[in-house]
Amino acid sequence: MLYIDYKSGLPIYEQVYKEIIRLAALGVLQPGAQLPSVRSVAAEVGVNPNTVQKAYAMLERDGIIVSVPGRGSFLVEQDALVDNRKRAALDDIRQAVCEALQTGVSAQEILQMVNSCIEKGDLREESESK
Repeated sequence: MLYIDYKSGLPIYEQVYKEIIRLAALGVLQPGAQLPSVRSVAAEVGVNPNTVQKAYAMLERDGIIVSVPGRGSFLVEQDALVDNRKRAALDDIRQAVCEALQTGVSAQEILQMVNSCIEKGDLREESESK
C-alpha cells in the first residue's frame, strides 16, 4: 500500500505522511475510512512503530486524520482534507521560497521556476532535471 524509498534523503516518517496524503488524493483511502493500525503499517513498511506513530501524529496535527481512542485513526471528510492539503501545500511553497531567497536565488529565478513547473504540470520532472 505505501511506497517507501529507503535510499531517499527524506525521513521515513515524512514519506509515510506524504504517502497517506497521496493515497487519499488518489481515492485509495476514502474520506472517513479507517487507516491501518500503526503496528500493521510498521510491519508492512519494515520500520519501528514509533516512526509510523510520528507520521500519524503529524497527520492528526495537520487535520488530515482524526484519532479515536480505542478505535483507531480515520481520514477526515473530503472538504476538510482538501482545505488542509491546500494549506499545507502553500506552507511548503512559502518555506521553499524563503529558503531559496536565503541561499541567494533571485526572485526572478524563483518566478521562472514556478512558471516552468506550472506550464509543464509536473513539479517532479522539473526539479529532477536540474
